[in-house]
Amino acid sequence: MEIKQCQSLEEARKEIDKLDEQIVELIAARNAYVRQLAHFKNSIDEIKAEDRISDVINRARAKAIELDLSPNLINDLYLRMIDAMVDSEVAEFQNAKNF
Repeated sequence: MEIKQCQSLEEARKEIDKLDEQIVELIAARNAYVRQLAHFKNSIDEIKAEDRISDVINRARAKAIELDLSPNLINDLYLRMIDAMVDSEVAEFQNAKNF
């Protein structure tokens, strides 16, 4: 990813705002895929797959290190995001099983 050299505070803020929009869109897309997962699983225990969560966080931490970003920041963000998305997946699973 190429980072442009901004010439003003306003320009830098506009670039950050663009990135924030993209980040939210990517998180929404991720959540949509997570909700699809619920239709392929047979139990809530399968949804709360600790090994998978650990793998995802470890890959994200490794990418953060590669990009010279705090792996602890990414770890905390991913834990929060995954926790919320597991709740979303459980709700989708329960709704699917009720039909």
